[in-house]
Amino acid sequence: MAIEVITREDLNEFRTLLLADLSEMFNSKPQQQKQWLKSTEVRKLLNISPGTLQNLRINGTLSYTKIGGIIYYAYSDLMKVLEENKVDATVTLFNPKWLVR
Repeated sequence: MAIEVITREDLNEFRTLLLADLSEMFNSKPQQQKQWLKSTEVRKLLNISPGTLQNLRINGTLSYTKIGGIIYYAYSDLMKVLEENKVDATVTLFNPKWLVR
């Protein structure tokens, strides 16, 4: 049975390599988003039902392209709709009534 001794230098080298690997992971370019998404992908992305997606198409909220029987949505259109409907948070201070006298 062989015993290996781990020194502080070994741990420091391991730490440096680990930090370099983590930094590379976090700073790497994210995976390219597909330009066109099918209905199932849009429903998963937005966590909505087929009926809700249909309503978004019918009322003109979300533009689409239909080729054959397949409906496609532009990813940029989805992001634009989300951005247009974004509600900014308002800053409020926690002020419970029982503390105020």
